[in-house]
Amino acid sequence: MNYDSIRKWNSMHNYIMQMRPILMKWALFSDETQDYRSPQEPDFYDTVTIRFRTAMDNVDRVVLCFDGRRIEMKLAEQEGEFDYYQAEVKLGCERCEYYFEIISGMLCCYYDKVGVAKECRPQYNFVIVPGFKVPDWARGAVMYQIFTDRFCNGDLSNDVESGEYYYINRLTKKVENWDKCPDDFDVADFYGGDLEGVISKLDYLKDLGVEVLYFNPLFVSASSHKYDTQDYDYIDPHFGVILEDDNQLMNAGDTDNRKAGKYQRRVTSLKNLEASNQLFIRLVHEAHSRGMRVILDGVFNHCGSFNKWLDREKIYEGKEGFPPGAYIDKDSPYHRYFHFQNENSFPDNVTYEGWWGHDTLPKLNYEGSKELEDYILKVAAKWVSPPFNADGWRLDVAADLGHSQEYNHHFWREFRRVVKEANPKALILAEHYGDPKAWLGGDQWDSVMNYDAFMEPVSWFLTGMEKHSEEYKDYMLGNLKSFQDAMGHYMANFMTNSLQCAMNQLSNHDHSRFLTRTNHKVGRAYSLGAGAASEDIDKGVMKAAVVIQMTWPGAPTIYYGDEAGVCGFTDPDNRRTYPWGHEDKDLLEFHREMIALHKSSPALKRGSVKFLNGEQNLLCYGRFTRAEQFVIIVNNDACSRCAEFSVSPLGIEKEAVLQQVMYTKEDSYSTVPVEYKVHGGSLRITLPKKSSVVLKKADADETKEDNV
Repeated sequence: MNYDSIRKWNSMHNYIMQMRPILMKWALFSDETQDYRSPQEPDFYDTVTIRFRTAMDNVDRVVLCFDGRRIEMKLAEQEGEFDYYQAEVKLGCERCEYYFEIISGMLCCYYDKVGVAKECRPQYNFVIVPGFKVPDWARGAVMYQIFTDRFCNGDLSNDVESGEYYYINRLTKKVENWDKCPDDFDVADFYGGDLEGVISKLDYLKDLGVEVLYFNPLFVSASSHKYDTQDYDYIDPHFGVILEDDNQLMNAGDTDNRKAGKYQRRVTSLKNLEASNQLFIRLVHEAHSRGMRVILDGVFNHCGSFNKWLDREKIYEGKEGFPPGAYIDKDSPYHRYFHFQNENSFPDNVTYEGWWGHDTLPKLNYEGSKELEDYILKVAAKWVSPPFNADGWRLDVAADLGHSQEYNHHFWREFRRVVKEANPKALILAEHYGDPKAWLGGDQWDSVMNYDAFMEPVSWFLTGMEKHSEEYKDYMLGNLKSFQDAMGHYMANFMTNSLQCAMNQLSNHDHSRFLTRTNHKVGRAYSLGAGAASEDIDKGVMKAAVVIQMTWPGAPTIYYGDEAGVCGFTDPDNRRTYPWGHEDKDLLEFHREMIALHKSSPALKRGSVKFLNGEQNLLCYGRFTRAEQFVIIVNNDACSRCAEFSVSPLGIEKEAVLQQVMYTKEDSYSTVPVEYKVHGGSLRITLPKKSSVVLKKADADETKEDNV
């Protein structure tokens, strides 16, 4: 080929390439929701339809790269601005992974769970696990966490009395003033909240819009937090019912007697224990009758030194029906339930392994006792079965259980098997920090408390504060790139069905209250004073956080009292009582409105999510299905901001009308419908400082003549 021929060929090639439309990367989309994978949760050997979206007439080929196979996808549908390609795959019984290859002329790119990429990224592949299903009721469910001792006192007769017993070097204290902030070390301080109090407030919770109650531990325990279980078979009578008492003995004993546990007739009385279990049965029935589910907190990595198996405090020693504890007698049937470190010194100087070294939290030695494993698995099945009928478990420090990762995964596989056999609709949700993929492969947990892909990114973006209020980073405040990168990366660690029921919290019993984080005060109550937790707070930022919480993929979970304006630094200040009669009415009504919006919208509960063009301090994203679309904008800046961006990636028409369904600012919020006109696929909007807005694409019959 001579020089002139080459020149002509290059000229023609350049002409053809110039005539070819540019690859519209903004239009490329697929995920694991029902619109793009059907069925979303396939069974073994099912045929699955996988779909991919492109701009209309914009690409030459879409290839589904499925478990090493390359499957040419066929154009199945054209709608609006888009082409929809699809392919069918036949599953076996093993986990499958896939991604997409998009070819347009000489251009080639890939698409995975994080989006468009220049090269393959196996860590972000889409995943199918045949047969793995999460409870349908849990997807996008509005959950409510109750720290029982601080929620509501409905039965004064079961209150822990001052001096009733001795725990961690102090006598118990009955806090007489419900509104008092917790002391710095309050494990033996009791405010009196109980299950009867929760029952009395079920109508309040129903009216708020709550669908699931998650309880911090309820089983017999010596502490107010009850993460040191004493007896897994019974609800603590101080939360339940006390029919049989012995006040004379309880009040007459000296410190040594209390320390020896002779006071504890209340929580070793079978009559009290059975009555308390019956009360729990009634609570679950009352919740179910209102359409609400109940999740229990399972603390199975460790128990408490008061536990009947160890009995370090000699509570059960000599009592009929209770074999000797492992701390009391080397021949105890429970001896191998614990790892004793110097057995030759037994019993005078014996020590045992405690979780993180805490001797009040003895670690359970599963590898040393098959009987222990079997017992805990029976407990797991018992409480989700009749007559108790709980709807699932939240698992405390679940990744710590056992002494090896191999055993840990074995245990949780067995746990899933027995729980799902007992109650196929039960939810198994774990406390976990970091990458949960090893446990979310369909054979262990359903999901997790969502720290990495919700609580932390939201806290950093809106407040610049670490979730314990122990650090403030000004460069993280409003850092949109950090927010998007964190969300994209950590959300990709979930299969979408697990993500849809992940517990999205702003606050909980382990971290500072979100409203307190808005004041940027670094420290704890003992150093700053409890009053500082409510100083200089920003309710506008709190409302923006709730907007994100109620419009982000997952199960929005309210920590009791957040809806009423409760403040608090980290544990134990975050465990203040619910302020009955002194609620922040504006914040409470705002939560009701946002919860109602979330519950009424399939796109917000189960739809896709996509970032739109935002900027520093300006977060823009969409939640959408092919039938329903929302635009959410948060201005976290200290000044008003004008935003202009395309809403076409959400499937919103070029000349559509968007209707405001929620608008928040520093001192108020509004649900007054205001209409915004989309011009050429772009939306232009101005938001005041510290504000947010939720817009919904209006149906044709909802639009008005006077558009804004």
